[in-house]
Amino acid sequence: MSRKSSARGRAAQLLLAVTVAASLGANPVFAGPPATKDIMKNYGDLAEAMYSDALTKAKDLDKSIDAFLAAPSTETLAAARDAWKASRVPYMQTEGFRFGNKVVDDWEGEVNSWPLDEGLIDYVDKDSYGDSKEENPLYTANIIANKKFRLGPKMLDASKIDKKVIAKLNSALDVESNVGTGYHAIEFLLWGQDLHGTGPGAGERPASDYDLKSCTHGNCDRRRDYLKAASGLLVDDLEEMAGDWKPDGKARKALSAGDESVQLATVLTGLGSLSYGELAGERMKLGVLLHDPEEEHDCFSDNTHNSHYYDQVGMMEIWNGKYDGATPVSGPSIAELARAKAPDAAKRVDDAMAVTLEKIKAIKVKADSGEMAYDQMLAAGNDVGNKMILDAVDALVSQARAIEAVVAGLNLKVKIEGSDSLDDPDKVAKAK
Repeated sequence: MSRKSSARGRAAQLLLAVTVAASLGANPVFAGPPATKDIMKNYGDLAEAMYSDALTKAKDLDKSIDAFLAAPSTETLAAARDAWKASRVPYMQTEGFRFGNKVVDDWEGEVNSWPLDEGLIDYVDKDSYGDSKEENPLYTANIIANKKFRLGPKMLDASKIDKKVIAKLNSALDVESNVGTGYHAIEFLLWGQDLHGTGPGAGERPASDYDLKSCTHGNCDRRRDYLKAASGLLVDDLEEMAGDWKPDGKARKALSAGDESVQLATVLTGLGSLSYGELAGERMKLGVLLHDPEEEHDCFSDNTHNSHYYDQVGMMEIWNGKYDGATPVSGPSIAELARAKAPDAAKRVDDAMAVTLEKIKAIKVKADSGEMAYDQMLAAGNDVGNKMILDAVDALVSQARAIEAVVAGLNLKVKIEGSDSLDDPDKVAKAK
């Protein structure tokens, strides 16, 4: 064979190798790490797509609530509850955009604050809930039953329940558990209190609580107004955030204001803080330490296992820069950058995320089967359930530590949010 023919053969082999690599989604060996500007553009596109999908599902929920209020029945209430659960799927995938992005974190309390003192909103079972809580004067204010009540030095006129009135309840008197809007206020209004503790069963609010002709528990007209106002406000809030992530939106502008290291740190701050302080700590470990179903994220609906699962799914999507939603998004990611510049640390994150997904999926499968709900897993003496949750906590902590290794490998500065339940569990036990 001539030298010329050999050269042609090597060229053909190289072309074939590059083609195969491209078909497998791998980067050719000569490709360099992605540029930060390209990573951040795709990151913004992911956020816009995810929040847009959350908005679409919130609008579906709003329509289901309209149908329920038009003809309150067991069937229409069940449909509204199903729509609420469906609306949580895309929203939970967005939570990895919190913490690092101030625009998101400042807004998040309007849509996903928890836990909430539900006696602020509506009637409660006094035997389980109690009559008062020292740190919250509004613990049993019951805005649905009361057209006027004191809000600090002023009186709140709630003669007409609308979006403006219920928005004033959020963090009223500087108490975080005063929550008047968002997913969990709507959840309470659809399910009512879960009075089963760590036993089987979710909230059992009757459809007749919204029936003007056969009203139960009184004030059905005002309860209807509250539910509709809360549902409409959720749509408004998600429209705002989806708009903030458009190419000229407030969130993208704020992100681009920082230098490249700050932008990349924002991505890893969100993933690390959600993994560690928020999900592993506040939402999972704390509930096991206290064996308290009030500490589960979706405590009225028993949907917590799904919320945790889609939090993890969302973190993996942000890490890998790929989202298969209504508008699929795929592009340069921080994972690609880490694989090029800190390959061992990147592999550690990939492996940790796979383990975490496996552990949280096991919780989801167990709960979806009907064998054991998440609040039952929290019960004192339930060694199997406690272990399932704690295994997921351990995996999330390992995931956060792996993310910290990437932070070091990329020479970034990140502060990951902590949690007393992880960092000082004795303090939690003493506070109980």
